Amino acid sequence: MIDLRVAAGVARITLNRPEKRNALNAALIAALGEALAAAEREETVRVVLLGGAGPDFCSGADLSGFEQNADAGVLEHLATARQLAEVFLAMRHHRRPIVAAVRGRALAGGCGLATACDVVLAAESAQFGYPEVKIGFVPAMVMAILRRSVGEKRAFELIASGEVIGAERARADGLINRVFPDGEFERGVEDYVQALAAKSASAVSLGKNLLYHMDGMSFEAALEAGVQTNALARMTEDARRGIERFVKKS
Repeated sequence: MIDLRVAAGVARITLNRPEKRNALNAALIAALGEALAAAEREETVRVVLLGGAGPDFCSGADLSGFEQNADAGVLEHLATARQLAEVFLAMRHHRRPIVAAVRGRALAGGCGLATACDVVLAAESAQFGYPEVKIGFVPAMVMAILRRSVGEKRAFELIASGEVIGAERARADGLINRVFPDGEFERGVEDYVQALAAKSASAVSLGKNLLYHMDGMSFEAALEAGVQTNALARMTEDARRGIERFVKKS
């Protein structure tokens, strides 16, 4: 259900249920969590690239599983929901930057999965949205991600209307970072991740941790967290070498 390949500093994780449009079920979510953990343990990894096999990135939850568990109790439903929440947390706390490469549809939980990544790259024809309202469901956990990506009124409009939007609109809304023409998508993604992998791994890791750690902090607390990270960054080997190179050039 998940393919993991590591080469040239990039861990490539692929959702591999193309016959189900990579819909999320318990087994796929568990395998994704394991792949993320494996990528974090691998010292050569500098960037994680998340994509989907086939024409779509991810269509969201596998609703056939919901139907089979219709008679489950609240504790079972809580456990199932928490499994995906734990993957979102693992992505947030992962020491390496995670880049989503989105072709086709990224809907519902699939849209949340894409936007849980640190960077979202999309093909021009890609589609994004939270259509859960159309079946009486709520994009509950992914709302924590959506709310941090777009304004409050736009977030409400997306979840209340179930509107599916194109890549350019998603970029304008702040859901995603970059859009590539379909014919240039693979090359654009490859160039992007290789450029990111070439950056200082310690600086990117510390920067990611600080950025997300500031969520909900007061201004004073955020500044103090910055002081701590600044001091740590100065002590890294990457910073020492970088400063030496800069001084020699000047």
